[in-house]
Amino acid sequence: MLFRTSFFLEKLEINAQASYQRDKIAFKNIFTSHYFSSGLSKFTIGAKYLVFQQKYEDKSKEVRSWKRRNAFDTKRLIPSVAIYAGMNTDFVTDIYKTGSMSPKAGILLQNNLSVDFNIISNFYYDKIGTDFAEFSYIITGTYNFNNRWSAFFENQTIFQKNQNNTNLGTGLAFLLNRDLQINTSARLLIEGKAQGFYGGLGVSYRINRHKDAYKEIDEKGNNVKNTPISRYNKKQNGFFKRLFSIFTKKKRSNRKRKRNN
Repeated sequence: MLFRTSFFLEKLEINAQASYQRDKIAFKNIFTSHYFSSGLSKFTIGAKYLVFQQKYEDKSKEVRSWKRRNAFDTKRLIPSVAIYAGMNTDFVTDIYKTGSMSPKAGILLQNNLSVDFNIISNFYYDKIGTDFAEFSYIITGTYNFNNRWSAFFENQTIFQKNQNNTNLGTGLAFLLNRDLQINTSARLLIEGKAQGFYGGLGVSYRINRHKDAYKEIDEKGNNVKNTPISRYNKKQNGFFKRLFSIFTKKKRSNRKRKRNN
């Protein structure tokens, strides 16, 4: 379960992540061969700050050269950069305790190689200062087929003291509406000498209270009211609004006729 918000600053995100897990712990003795343990396996609180956001050229305004209009923007090779700092609380079950609270730090990169395709590369140093310290990276490529369907490919590897764990995954996501999304995934897990496959199904819901801190203006400096953002946020009244607009247009035309007479 992941919660995140940025109501303080546009570039600052506060987040909290918790995992509830049920494990089967197996061992051999004369009394029993296994037992079950349930509880939190992770509870981390952190923050992410956007240090640099890459800006790209608007190719749609290039009308003089077809070649320049369709050329690849080399700025897309330079990623946007964010930094992460968090704390593992150690409020977890006994088998996941490290003995104390420990920090977590990370560098997060994002390359928007096109409008529909982006690559995210995250590098973390976790459980710093404990006997369970680990370094990990996650590289995820996401491609949008349209406004509702998207696919991802992901490689996550964790370097630990005793073994390395690798997680290879792919999946699909479908946007039911602008705030609700469902997703499914299939993964190959390699933990030391052990291997296995598993699948997952997830649901994401966004509580959207965001307001853009900028306004779109035209070449003369006037506010542009009819934009994709305004059409996205503004609710249309359908038939009654169109009927009202026709009625007001008739009124205006009648006034013009009276003035002309």
